[in-house]
Amino acid sequence: QVQLVESGGGLVQAGGSLRLSCAASGSIFDITVMGWYRQAPGKQRELVARITSGGNTNYADSVKGRFTISRDNAKNTVLLQMNSLKPEDTAVYYCNAFGKSDYDRLNRRDYWGQGTQVTVSS
Repeated sequence: QVQLVESGGGLVQAGGSLRLSCAASGSIFDITVMGWYRQAPGKQRELVARITSGGNTNYADSVKGRFTISRDNAKNTVLLQMNSLKPEDTAVYYCNAFGKSDYDRLNRRDYWGQGTQVTVSS
């Protein structure tokens, strides 16, 4: 199967920066989209940013202009540079990959990391 491992979360003051990274490994056939989602306490998981293998990106309105997503297709890694962080960015951030594994080359599915905590203090 496909495993995703995140790193880079932590505690930062408002206005600060953090960079999250995620590496996919295992029986990867291809990954169409990689992205980041987040879930704050008592709220639903929401999309933060995603990037296709061709480099097309989507961002949540709340992070546009502050967060930047990038990807290395050869290494199956995705980065999320988060600047000008706000207390409302506090959440568990999950890496997501949408693609095919070697065990099933016909169907794409979602794969998730275990999550990394980001806490922004005011």
